[in-house]
Amino acid sequence: MVIALPDPVRVSPLIRVSRWTLLGLGVFYGISRNSSLTKKENARRAQEELERPAREAATAVEKAKAYREEMLYLAKETGTPVPPNF
Repeated sequence: MVIALPDPVRVSPLIRVSRWTLLGLGVFYGISRNSSLTKKENARRAQEELERPAREAATAVEKAKAYREEMLYLAKETGTPVPPNF
């Protein structure tokens, strides 16, 4: 079964020019938007790199504190004497 389609409608030159113009503007907008977002992201990453040592140091201190508290709890529960300098 073959369906006969009508002949395509001729599109106005104004509409065709408008479509191509909007396509070009969209591409230009995408390029400029990507450029601005890339600059912002690079600045954010640079700031994160500056803050990383302080954040890692704070995490290490918290981890050491939690480790010490856990070891003291385990020593108490098992009856193990705690060294004086721990």
